[in-house]
Amino acid sequence: MTAAPERVKVGWAYRVAAFLLYRPILASTVRDYRGAGHLPATGGVVIAANHLSWFDPLAVALLCWEAGRPARFLAKDGVFKVPGLGPFLRSAGQIPVVRGSADAVKSFHSAVEAARAGEVVVVFPEATITRDPELWPMQAKTGAVRIAATAGVPLLPVALWGSQWILPYGTYLPRLPARRTLSLRMGPPVDLSGINPTVPTMDELLATTTRVMDTITTMLADIRGEPRPAGRFNPRTGTREVTSAD
Repeated sequence: MTAAPERVKVGWAYRVAAFLLYRPILASTVRDYRGAGHLPATGGVVIAANHLSWFDPLAVALLCWEAGRPARFLAKDGVFKVPGLGPFLRSAGQIPVVRGSADAVKSFHSAVEAARAGEVVVVFPEATITRDPELWPMQAKTGAVRIAATAGVPLLPVALWGSQWILPYGTYLPRLPARRTLSLRMGPPVDLSGINPTVPTMDELLATTTRVMDTITTMLADIRGEPRPAGRFNPRTGTREVTSAD
């Protein structure tokens, strides 16, 4: 396994995970990764990606690891409650999110502190795997934009495709022997200049989040070779609506 550069300090859990997963992923997927040059060699950054599968964090983590940038992910707190897995994830520097509670604010501050400290923080703005029947990005939350604006770091959009074949939604065992193509596109930083970093307004956050998701959707359309949909799926109503963010 290719080791991360010496300048990167990672805990034992992250190194164990990289050792156990790196080669199996390389051996069982055909990777089409483009745009990794947008990821700076140093300094804090927020990555916002669409969400197709529980395999997505591994796909993004692999790109970051090869660039010498171990990634920290915001993940649902339920994952941290799995026996044996929770302590491992915390040791690897991952950040639990308890939505709809006071602890959600703690998660936000932890993510901001990590980005300000020069780390890569990965957020899936949809907050869950897409429920769009055609697997396009859904309406999104503003957390990724809020974290990047507050921390004063770049926000990089990422489009993923192919992970849904490796680990389909609702399954727990990956279909690695199939050697599916795993595509990832990373775009240049999204312009955050329209946001007040001290007291951002909801309108500012919504408008920028919409722009982020539009960018991701456009990159995904390029990967899929299909026209992007006119609207965005709303999981609350189960219908496709005019593009907007929550």
